[in-house]
Amino acid sequence: MDIATLIGLLGGFGIIIGAIATGGDGMMFLDIASVLIVVGGTFMVTLMQVSLGDFLGSFAIGMKAFFYKVDNPKQLIEEGVALADVARKNGLLALEGQEISNDFMKKGIGLCVDGHDPALVQRMLSKEIDLMLERHDVGIGMFKNMALMAPAMGMIGTLVGLVQMLANMSDPAAIGPAMAIALLTTLYGAIIANAFATPMADKLSRATEIERTNKSLIMETISGIQEGMNPKVLEQLLSTYLPQSKRPTEE
Repeated sequence: MDIATLIGLLGGFGIIIGAIATGGDGMMFLDIASVLIVVGGTFMVTLMQVSLGDFLGSFAIGMKAFFYKVDNPKQLIEEGVALADVARKNGLLALEGQEISNDFMKKGIGLCVDGHDPALVQRMLSKEIDLMLERHDVGIGMFKNMALMAPAMGMIGTLVGLVQMLANMSDPAAIGPAMAIALLTTLYGAIIANAFATPMADKLSRATEIERTNKSLIMETISGIQEGMNPKVLEQLLSTYLPQSKRPTEE
């Protein structure tokens, strides 16, 4: 689990709830009509923009913000260099049965062992990366759309509340609830957009970029192994994926 996402989400909502609680009765900030307009309206309008399958699948992709696993690129390099050493000494078939922690690398090594042409292997791996990016873009796009739609639905709720208030100026008892809807819908829309949807989209974008970089590193590893590249040279090539401070020092 990515603890930063969890802490950020709980901390953000916790600060908002805490600020509300210090001002008196927190129940005054809960209005069912406002929730229906903003939350329900945001989901329905967002659903209009994508297919039902993409809409539901986006929530599964959204869970990557909490549960995505980040492979350490330094460990990927060490593992790739070790495999390259085995292949250089004993041939590609010696890689069969080797323990490989990363599924994408395992797939690439499997293609090498099966004797596929290097160009075909690179094409297949590139296609898998492209499809991964496409799936993630759908999820990221949905959360970005939610961030746009929530304030808009909040504004609609505000207008609804103002119309109700102005239409019932003769009834003082109706002015308060109508004004509450007008203000709370704006608040709900801002919270959904800025404390949930936008941060989720940004976190998913970052997770996708890390995964893309790691898979590009693995593609370089597979290519070097198939070419019979010297493991030391391969290590120097792959180290370019690391920050300068984390690259191995030359002896």
